[in-house]
Amino acid sequence: MGRLFRSTVAFSAVWILGVISPLSAQTGTKNGEWTNYGGDLGSTRYSPLDQIDTANFNKLTVAWRFKTDSLGPRPEFKFESTPLMVRGVLYSTGGTRRAVVAIDAATGELLWMHSENEGDRGANAPRQLSGHGVAYWTDGKEERILYVTPGYRLIALNAKTGVPVPTFGVNGVVDLKKDDDQDIDLVTGEVGLHSTPVVAKNVVIVGAAHLTGGVPRSRKNVKGYVRGFDVRTGKRLWIFHTIPLPNEYGNDTWLKESWAYTGNTGVWGQISVDENLGLVYLPVELPTGDYYGGDRPGKGLFGESLVAIDLQTGKRKWHYQLVHHGLWDMDIPCAPILADINVNGRTIKAVAQPTKQAYLYVFNRENGEPVWPIEEHPVPQGDVPGEWYSPTQPIPTKPPAFDNQGVSSDSLINFTPELHAEAEKLVSKYRIGPLFTPPSVSKAEGPLATIVSPGALGGANWPGGSFDPDTHLLYVYSRTDISALGLVPTPGPTISDMEYVQGTAGQTPRAGRPMGSPPVPAPNPESGEPVLTVHGLPLLKPPYGRITAIDLDKGEIAWQVPHGETPDNVRNNPALAGLSIPRTGSQALIGTLTTKTLVIAGEGVNVTLPSGARGAMLRAYDKATGKDAGAVPMPAPQSGSPMTYMLNGQQYVVVAVSGPGYPGELIAYRLPSN
Repeated sequence: MGRLFRSTVAFSAVWILGVISPLSAQTGTKNGEWTNYGGDLGSTRYSPLDQIDTANFNKLTVAWRFKTDSLGPRPEFKFESTPLMVRGVLYSTGGTRRAVVAIDAATGELLWMHSENEGDRGANAPRQLSGHGVAYWTDGKEERILYVTPGYRLIALNAKTGVPVPTFGVNGVVDLKKDDDQDIDLVTGEVGLHSTPVVAKNVVIVGAAHLTGGVPRSRKNVKGYVRGFDVRTGKRLWIFHTIPLPNEYGNDTWLKESWAYTGNTGVWGQISVDENLGLVYLPVELPTGDYYGGDRPGKGLFGESLVAIDLQTGKRKWHYQLVHHGLWDMDIPCAPILADINVNGRTIKAVAQPTKQAYLYVFNRENGEPVWPIEEHPVPQGDVPGEWYSPTQPIPTKPPAFDNQGVSSDSLINFTPELHAEAEKLVSKYRIGPLFTPPSVSKAEGPLATIVSPGALGGANWPGGSFDPDTHLLYVYSRTDISALGLVPTPGPTISDMEYVQGTAGQTPRAGRPMGSPPVPAPNPESGEPVLTVHGLPLLKPPYGRITAIDLDKGEIAWQVPHGETPDNVRNNPALAGLSIPRTGSQALIGTLTTKTLVIAGEGVNVTLPSGARGAMLRAYDKATGKDAGAVPMPAPQSGSPMTYMLNGQQYVVVAVSGPGYPGELIAYRLPSN
């Protein structure tokens, strides 16, 4: 393995004295700060600040900008961090080497920087670039910043200096590829993490992530176990086996002893914690093989399950499997949201889980009982040789779906009768149907694939949602999208040892595609154009992106609006000449921020702005009604979820932006000074 390097540059830090008060899991941020990735341990992404409101959002100006170009050997164009702000200092990851920086929250000045060069280990990592940020811990005297490197090492830094804490692990480092109840190659082992670790009381909780699994190299893979470590020493306190071992609960759901070799089933989304209950909430992904599960027959706990475990011991307290034997890449992608709600006069400590399938599953977070009934419904069965199909899937009775589900004639593009007719002709070569219609073996004579909606990047994704503890409204951005799920016999052992992998008849599958890649779309058999478009337009009718407000007391949708300006390829499309097209929203991966009066979210794609420049807008909505409450320009799309804080009497909103041709940058907005 290549030598590991560590370099730390320290500058004098601005420090504002204060005391961090304990946070309840579902009450939002305190003291004008932002001390957790999700605002609080309950991932509400809520701040009660109200200096910026519906009357003045349009007046926001740029307070400072922090560019990440020089934080790695090359610029990063996928900058997804949500920074923390504690005592006047902003903490974030950034750059292609996942450097950690401390920034003066008033001016944007760099205070210190820590960077690790992990050599071949970093180059082989399945989750690279800067990831989603850092975690913060204090006992009132000592303060630490913790993060996971691309090479899967947990590092604790002195929050004032950026120097590794020598008493944590080995010189500040815990090697996460060790002490994991399995053998993992330290250089090439396929496991990492892009989400932040979570610190609750004195426990650091770390999940696991892998490459996307449409064309896995093998039915065997690293298992995505979850572990808790002592925040002071780095000692492992517990491990939770997301694929149960023999004599552990759930092992019997893995038929033909497939538990022994199947991997993945990690927790790559953010983890939430209720410190008062002493419970940790794990959103678990599916096992190895996103679209083919013949090598892992059975329901496969704890794949695609929400699991509550004990904070101090890691023991399972309850679970609920949201997808049985997943075949659609419906990983639970984001943080469970902890919310105290009132249903029919009864106060419930709830946990609400947004999902890729565009359902919000709501449970009593103490015992896992659904707040509203979740019913097992029969679902379409497939015909892929060797596959195992679940006859039913769990469908919530409330709240209703917050985005399109399934593909039918009614969901196809309908700007004009001619476009709708072309869309129907296009899908005639494919299998379509309701949610949970399984993948198809791809055949030249048809079906070429199963077209599913939401697709792999549709519905809610890793940015998750936000929750207002005052009104009990939950807000979530979702993407209306499709995937073409075709399977082909594996061409040979150099691709995979599985019987089938994702692909299209006549095309050679590609193994090991990068993290976040959607399934390769099957081509239009006549034009060769990707099936996702008709004359360059999305196959489904808009909105393409939307923000939905869900009343968690009633289990009903309160309002829903398209989010994002109509993309240029739609607005200027010749097939739509002469038509008046309302705002369609845009397809992106967007997180929301909720404040005392606003829901704030940036656009995730560039458009031509009224000024003629290319860019995107940071938008605000009245959180009660969804009405536009203002917008200010950004030089590039939002790529990390926004946060807010108060410092020296001024409220700031900070968002990470990046995109093709635009390296990652943090931009801080505030109202003009008097």
